[in-house]
Amino acid sequence: MQISTTASTVAVAPERLAEILANPGFGTHFTDHMFLVEWTPDRGWHDARITPYGPLTLDPATAVLHYAQETFEGMKAYRHDDGSVWMFRPEENARRMVRSSRRLAFPELDPEDFVQAVDALVETDQRWVPDAEGEKSLYVRPFMIATETFLGVRPAQHVTFLVIASPAGAYFKGGVKPVTLWLTEEYTRAGRGGMGAAKTGGNYASSLVAQQEATAHGCDQVVFLDSQEGRYVEELGGMNLYFLYDDGRIVTPETGTILEGITRSSIMELAGKLGHPVEERRFGIDEWREGVTSGAITEIFACGTAAVVTPVGSLKWDGGDAPAPARTDLTMKLRQALVDIQYGRAEDTFGWMHRVC
Repeated sequence: MQISTTASTVAVAPERLAEILANPGFGTHFTDHMFLVEWTPDRGWHDARITPYGPLTLDPATAVLHYAQETFEGMKAYRHDDGSVWMFRPEENARRMVRSSRRLAFPELDPEDFVQAVDALVETDQRWVPDAEGEKSLYVRPFMIATETFLGVRPAQHVTFLVIASPAGAYFKGGVKPVTLWLTEEYTRAGRGGMGAAKTGGNYASSLVAQQEATAHGCDQVVFLDSQEGRYVEELGGMNLYFLYDDGRIVTPETGTILEGITRSSIMELAGKLGHPVEERRFGIDEWREGVTSGAITEIFACGTAAVVTPVGSLKWDGGDAPAPARTDLTMKLRQALVDIQYGRAEDTFGWMHRVC
């Protein structure tokens, strides 16, 4: 793409930026610029540009506001000790957005253009990438929305792809600790033939009421079961699950109706290298309950872009609970190995890291 750049005239002052980066939180501060490119059937993708960050002007009849035709990605940029800035497997995010776009009847953005767009914004706003201390990073949010002004139910004929970025602090304040889980037996996340494998906002919107249910029961996250039989574990509201057995193998729920996380696939490769073969298969909730009770399941952990890897504690449901596994050894070993690669503290033997600037 040919990308034009219009520099912000109201960029955040260095003193204020230093305050933000010292305690960035998550998703509350945004960089000085954003990336946009538009698509129409006759012109394809066009007018790629970096502009000052600011509000969008949308007609009340804009299609995305009515039919939720949108997809997004989540990824991070990391500052290494030498000052360079790197992304973690951005081409995989690009390929997943292609898959999501197909499911949402969107035009496909070429993965090379996706990575170029992300690189362009991160390089433009590289001063917003925090130092690595405390697992800080720059969270990058590419997203695609239907921007045609039209109320008919059909794929939009005007689409906009954007990239924004926000500095992020560590997911766990005060150190990593096991998350407690609530098993929802009323709500499901996705069904066969649905959008479960697409990264689209509707999947997250449908999880919110179940997350409220979990919070009301004193739990950190919600666990979803399959929609057909209500027997098989799928994923959490925003993370994938793994179960380590006493014979060293790891089981993770199979794909199809769950989101194929970038961290998920990376953990599978890392675990294999450490001598723990990973099985992708249907995993029943009874197998979970019985496994932790008998001791056959020795560790449970979850992974995602924000938390990286987190140990799982107890599982609760209406009328019962399953105890937390006794160990977190492999969980923390995998977590440290992945974080060390991301921040440049360990050799990247997988070729996962992508230098931006």
